Amino acid sequence: MKIRIRFAKFGSMKFIGHLDVMRFFQKLMRRADVDICYTTGFSPHQIMSFSAPLGLGVTSEAEYVDIEVHSTQSSSEMLRRLNAAVVEGIQILSYRRLPDTAKNAMSIVTASDYRLTFRDGYAPSDPTEFWQKVDEFLKQDCITVIKKTKKSEKEVDIRPLIHQYHVDESSIFLRVATGSVQNLKPELVLEAFYEANHMEWNPFAFQIHRLETYTDGENQTFVSLEDLGENIE
Repeated sequence: MKIRIRFAKFGSMKFIGHLDVMRFFQKLMRRADVDICYTTGFSPHQIMSFSAPLGLGVTSEAEYVDIEVHSTQSSSEMLRRLNAAVVEGIQILSYRRLPDTAKNAMSIVTASDYRLTFRDGYAPSDPTEFWQKVDEFLKQDCITVIKKTKKSEKEVDIRPLIHQYHVDESSIFLRVATGSVQNLKPELVLEAFYEANHMEWNPFAFQIHRLETYTDGENQTFVSLEDLGENIE
């Protein structure tokens, strides 16, 4: 049976890297007595797959991990057991059964929603002017950046990777491409804005929070990874 777990990551846990989060969830399965499946062979390990990993310092309410289990209790009971065993900074939000034919979250992620806000003490002296400049920047048909790899540098237009955006008086909402095929980090959008406006970029000025993670739906729409599963009664 395939299960998709949605969880939030916040507080001091935002500084914990992806590999440590993976190790924590392996321990969590044992603490919560989840009847998880293991691979066969000389060194068996839990069948577990995460969706797009977060960068350090980024908080989220839309992280996903897929597991396979031999048996399970109801979604509400499993939420109770899992949340009783988590540490501060991690909260299990949903536990849903996937169809047998479902692909794992990592392979199907295509987009994510983010909210970007200033950390305390970093807000600009003229917020109205700042947010207006951000809005004008994102309205452009083309936003080019220099993308660096280990071997070369090349100019890339990132505007097609920004699916939606909204700027208000205190934050930026971005829906950007996420995944192995196309991937745009919100930090790169901010860095490009600062460079275009000849402003000094401080990577610690913003708090970035992931709101949702999607896969492709019908007619060029996006579907939440959570909505692909159903609660177990």
